[in-house]
Amino acid sequence: MTAADLELDCRGMLCPRPVIELGRRYTEVPVGGIVAVLADDVAARTDIPAWCRMRGQEYLGEDGRGRYLVRRTS
Repeated sequence: MTAADLELDCRGMLCPRPVIELGRRYTEVPVGGIVAVLADDVAARTDIPAWCRMRGQEYLGEDGRGRYLVRRTS
């Protein structure tokens, strides 16, 4: 399991709340830092990578258990 600088527990939140939380809080980690988003909404599987592409952040993948990793690039 990859260590994260910030872990957002978004379980129980429906689309688009996990992405909204990510967008609101990713700047709390330094550039190069990793944010983990815990989400059980199936839409997160497509929403989080799409958010990363739109915002220029690096999507590192999902662990298969609803933990999505994002590296802050700017």
